[in-house]
Amino acid sequence: MSRVATTKGRESAVTITQTAHAKAVELGRHVLRMTTAAGSGHPSTALALSHMVVELMYRTMRYDLADPWHPANDRLVLSIGHGVPIIYAAYADLGGVVGPDPAHCRRLTVADLETLREQSSVLDGHPNPAEGFPFFDAATGSLGQGLSVAAGLALAARLDGLDKRIFVLAGDGESREGQVWEAADFIVDHRLDNICAVFSCNGHGQADAVSPQQSAGAIAAKLKAFGWRVVEADGHDPADLAQAFDAFARGSQPPGTPTAIVARTVKGWGVDLMQGQNYHGKPVPAGELDTALAQLSATGARLSAHGDETRRPAPPPPAQPRPLPKPIRLPPLADALKRVGLTAALEKKKLATRTAFGVALVALGDADPRIVSLDGDVSNSTFANLFARHHADRFFECKIAEQNMITAAAGLAAAGKVPFASSFAKFIARAVDQIDMASITRANVKIVGSHAGVSLAADGPSQMSLADVAYFRSMTRAAGGFDRPVCRVFHPSDPVSAYRCTELMANVDGLCYLRTHRPDANFIYPLDETFTLGGCKQLRSGAHLTLVSAGYMLHTVLSAAANLERQGVSCNIFDAYTLPLDATPILSAARRSGGTILVVEDNYVGGLHGELAEAAAQTAEVRVVGMTVRRIPKSAKSADEVFSYVGVGLQDIIDRARELAARS
Repeated sequence: MSRVATTKGRESAVTITQTAHAKAVELGRHVLRMTTAAGSGHPSTALALSHMVVELMYRTMRYDLADPWHPANDRLVLSIGHGVPIIYAAYADLGGVVGPDPAHCRRLTVADLETLREQSSVLDGHPNPAEGFPFFDAATGSLGQGLSVAAGLALAARLDGLDKRIFVLAGDGESREGQVWEAADFIVDHRLDNICAVFSCNGHGQADAVSPQQSAGAIAAKLKAFGWRVVEADGHDPADLAQAFDAFARGSQPPGTPTAIVARTVKGWGVDLMQGQNYHGKPVPAGELDTALAQLSATGARLSAHGDETRRPAPPPPAQPRPLPKPIRLPPLADALKRVGLTAALEKKKLATRTAFGVALVALGDADPRIVSLDGDVSNSTFANLFARHHADRFFECKIAEQNMITAAAGLAAAGKVPFASSFAKFIARAVDQIDMASITRANVKIVGSHAGVSLAADGPSQMSLADVAYFRSMTRAAGGFDRPVCRVFHPSDPVSAYRCTELMANVDGLCYLRTHRPDANFIYPLDETFTLGGCKQLRSGAHLTLVSAGYMLHTVLSAAANLERQGVSCNIFDAYTLPLDATPILSAARRSGGTILVVEDNYVGGLHGELAEAAAQTAEVRVVGMTVRRIPKSAKSADEVFSYVGVGLQDIIDRARELAARS
């Protein structure tokens, strides 16, 4: 390919090539110095990306260096997160802005590169916008997730009518991850032709060469089979890369078809001492730095690299600024039920919490266009299908690919949407790594796990989520910054609390988890009941014992309390519907009523019992006893049968409560 100057001011092919090589060498020198100064990092991977970064950040992408938050900026997702030093180098060279928000930002300088991986630096070891590097939209570094982030960003751009392109830099080794192909399918399903994925195929992983299945040819063939337009290129030939990116920018691909550039690259490009071996994950030792820099300069000389004429990025297309979010207020539950044709629930006085979530989701969608829904092929069970029916343009079917679903939700959140991602709670467990990465990003993602616990009954343990409460609770006591925990958990017991907890989730910024259940549940609360973050509800008062539960299990606990009352044992009953929990009301009631708390849960240990036991341990005035699922469940005809099988049945609770009350 050649670019010949036909108009005054345009660059010739020679000039483009020479200046691109010169910039790649310049950035490479920064990479070598900054990683050696840090004493850690991945300079060899970064050098393999050098020419692609020059083409993207200096020529192809349209973005405002002074406003990385601009809604119409083209976006770059660095899926191969350990290669981030080359991005930092380019961004500092260009003078891009860093900081937590537009009111507290400054230009990044080349001198800042020496702070790589320092605790006080915005230049984290892997990409992380939450630490003050807003050029990125999501934390990456756990490989294979970048395409999914791009999918969410591209969906949001479509909803907002923005002419923006999403570029992804990925690696050949990470293409072994199944999530890459979940995302590849999803992107084709949703016809996201504003995505350009670039695969750096340097032939090496961490421990050894990549499998032949991850060769450039194999990756190209797979992408073509998945329905992508594929261009193969020399990743260190500026003219070859320019042709590939220009074709994408012109929209040469068929409408609805995403583009992939499969680029053959060299790990440790330009530095001889990094080549001929698998030089991975280590900086050049200080004693060899001068040699490495000299070798890189020699490479530039061989390529006739010279000049500093590389263009700066073009401005983004016009866009309206994102409006400041306003509180979302849902209508009365009766009105919301009427909206979706479920008023019979008011007559029956029963409705599953999963259904109440679906009702709330529709009402949220009515109230705020930022609300979007993603589901993993179970929307007729999670009741996200109600949202799909009423807000079809904002519902995204992810099929059986929960990892992609969660990370795509993080991409949507980065673009200002409020995504609710729903599936069976058991299947959400497949995306633990993706949830962790969303939490590092501080993504405003709402996860909904339906059919949780053992009340699912006949379907058996492969469908029952029992470790979810402990997992999500582990994040509720860690600070996520901005005066909020990393995650909040909501575990409603009846339709009213499910409706209002969903409203609460939409109005707090950050990761949330809603745990819902399959069986219909009696209404416990009046339709106008209110709920608060960190709150609990006292449903009964008693003198002998305090019982605490949440979710569907609370109904069994209420039945147990009624039985105990007839036997002369009166109990406090608390609904602890959210975590982190302000345990003060429960501990105070327990001190007045025998000093013992019995917590009953339909999940494994580490949930609500742990929350209260830890709170009580700080005072040493209250004893906390837990009844949790203590064996792997199995199928049965009813929830009550399974409760008894795992040790939290009605009679189990009554017997344990009587024993504790007698001791008190």
